[in-house]
Amino acid sequence: MSFSEFHLLSVLAQEMNMRKAAERLFVSQPALSQRLQSIEKDWGSKLFLRSQKGLSMTPAGEAVIRLANEVIEKEEKVRESIQAMDHEVYGTLKIACASIVGQNWLPQVLKKFVQKYPYAKISLITGWSSEILKSLYEGQVHVGIIRGAPDWKGIKQHLFTDMLYLVDTEMKELNQVFETDRPFIQFKSDSNYYQEIQDWWHRQFKTTPKNTIVVDQIETCKQMVFNGIGYAILPAITLHDKDTNVFKIPLLDGHNHSIERDTWLCGYESAFQLKQVQAFTEVVKEHIREQGMI
Repeated sequence: MSFSEFHLLSVLAQEMNMRKAAERLFVSQPALSQRLQSIEKDWGSKLFLRSQKGLSMTPAGEAVIRLANEVIEKEEKVRESIQAMDHEVYGTLKIACASIVGQNWLPQVLKKFVQKYPYAKISLITGWSSEILKSLYEGQVHVGIIRGAPDWKGIKQHLFTDMLYLVDTEMKELNQVFETDRPFIQFKSDSNYYQEIQDWWHRQFKTTPKNTIVVDQIETCKQMVFNGIGYAILPAITLHDKDTNVFKIPLLDGHNHSIERDTWLCGYESAFQLKQVQAFTEVVKEHIREQGMI
C-alpha cells in the first residue's frame, strides 16, 4: 500500500461516513468508493461494511487501520526530524589530524563543537601528514589538519603559524650547546620538519650534535626534555605558559626571522558543502579569533 492509501483508510475510520471522508480527501464519493474496493481487493477482505447509518469496521479493517495509523505516526515523526535537520547539525564529522595538533590544539576546538552541535558525531584519526593526505585522497575523512606545506590541490585553509624553540631545563642561550654533553633529543617525522631542523642546525653551529637520542613521538621527546634528560627543538603548539621550569630559545633564520610551522585545514570542495563540515569550520575560525592566532 502507498502512504496515500493509508491516509485514505485513516480518514474513513475517523469519519465512518463516505460523503464526509470524500469531502476531506477532496475526491468524489464514487472515486473514493472505487479506491476502497481496490484496497479491499488487495487485502482480500472487507475492511468496512456500509449501511444507511454509515460505515462500520470489520475485524480485518480494525487491524489494517491500526497499521495505517502506525505508519502515519512514524511518517510524521520522520518529517519532524527532517525539518529539524534544517536547523540543527546532524551527521558524522570525519577528521584526520596531525598527531601534534590532535594532542595540543584540536581538543579545545572539539569541545566547543560538541557543545554547540550536540546532535553531530565525530570520527577522529591522528597520524603523520602523509597518513592524513592518504585518508583524504581515499575519501575516508571529510577534512584533514596537516602541518608544514601539504601538496594538496583541493581547498586548503590556513589555520595558524607557530614558532620553533630550542627547549631545555638548563641552557638559556644557544651558544651553551657547545658546552653541554647532554643529548639533543629528536622525534621522528615524515614531514619536512626534520630537514628544516637539520638545515637550521648546520647553519647555526656548522657541526652535528655531540650526542643524540631519537624517539618516535613528540610527546615523549617533550617529557624527556622537561625531566632534564636533554634538550630539543619543539614547536610552540606543544609549549604552554604554565611550563615555567624550562627555557625557550626562539629559532631564527639567516635573516634574523623566526622559523615557524604552518597548520592547514584541507579537504575536497564537496566535503566543505556538508553542514557538519561548515559548522566545524566556523568553530575553528571562532577559536582562532578568540586565541588571537590570526
